[in-house]
Amino acid sequence: MFRLLIRHGTTLFVSLFGLTLLTFVLSQQGDEALHLYQSQHFIGQYFEYLQFLLAGDWGFSSIHNRPVLYDFLLHFPATIELVVLALLFAIVFGLTLGIMAANRRGKWLDNTLMGVTLAGYSMPIYWWGMLLVLLFSLTLGWTPVAGRIDYVYDIPPVTRFMLIDSLLSQGQYGFDAFFNALLHLILPAITLSTIPMAIIARMTRSSLLGVLKAEYIRTARSKGLSQQRIIWIHALRNALIPILTISGVQVSIIMSGVIITEYIFAWPGVGKWLLEAVSRRDFASIQAGILALSLLVIAFNLALDLLASYMNPRLRRPS
Repeated sequence: MFRLLIRHGTTLFVSLFGLTLLTFVLSQQGDEALHLYQSQHFIGQYFEYLQFLLAGDWGFSSIHNRPVLYDFLLHFPATIELVVLALLFAIVFGLTLGIMAANRRGKWLDNTLMGVTLAGYSMPIYWWGMLLVLLFSLTLGWTPVAGRIDYVYDIPPVTRFMLIDSLLSQGQYGFDAFFNALLHLILPAITLSTIPMAIIARMTRSSLLGVLKAEYIRTARSKGLSQQRIIWIHALRNALIPILTISGVQVSIIMSGVIITEYIFAWPGVGKWLLEAVSRRDFASIQAGILALSLLVIAFNLALDLLASYMNPRLRRPS
């Protein structure tokens, strides 16, 4: 376990070093300097840049005339809500579809589900998002078109997580505001989770089929255990290890798609804010947005990697 922590710590250090170095180099390419450095050397300026970051000075937006960190924290909760729900959808439904396909290997359900996941993996996210809006919002009227909540609800921004703040205001609106906020969130979350869901489903099927060939599974069958009990109790735990590892990669896919998704659904998150910063050549906001989203990807990947390592019995043995 000690070696595992050392390995993860080294990976985290290298990732943070490369990320901060990249954003520092990019910060020197704008039309104006984002910080005033006292040192005249590149290395000295880099360490000053790190000090600025640790002090919370991520630059000053010339467009909004306020610190970039304030704008980021203003939009960050909306993105976190969207990313977490999309990742939850991708893992839960991806696992379910993969297990169903593995349980019916070679049959029509297996072929149908794998065909559906292939189609989901192949669809461009901007086309899929607009198609969902056209069907569920404009045609059926089941979900809102854009935004986080209807304007009839006056929700005080306590945590800026709309689902939480709407629950805190249930004394005024009951659960109506919460369900309205959830309706606004479902469609962009489904759009964002479709490609990772398809990948996780196919990975689940492949991993589960490999585990079902193991000796201890044949022993469980010889004891008369049902197929469902074998899959859910014995096989799935070992099959989850590579699935959790590949789920960390899906966080990068979700983050790359969050900008397009937030733009389609007018979702006031970091992705939409970053896209507006690019169009206005707001270099301080661009630098901060890239750094923050990259840090979020690293954090999610590290958490899922640690969880996968913990579930592997060989890595829990004393070193």
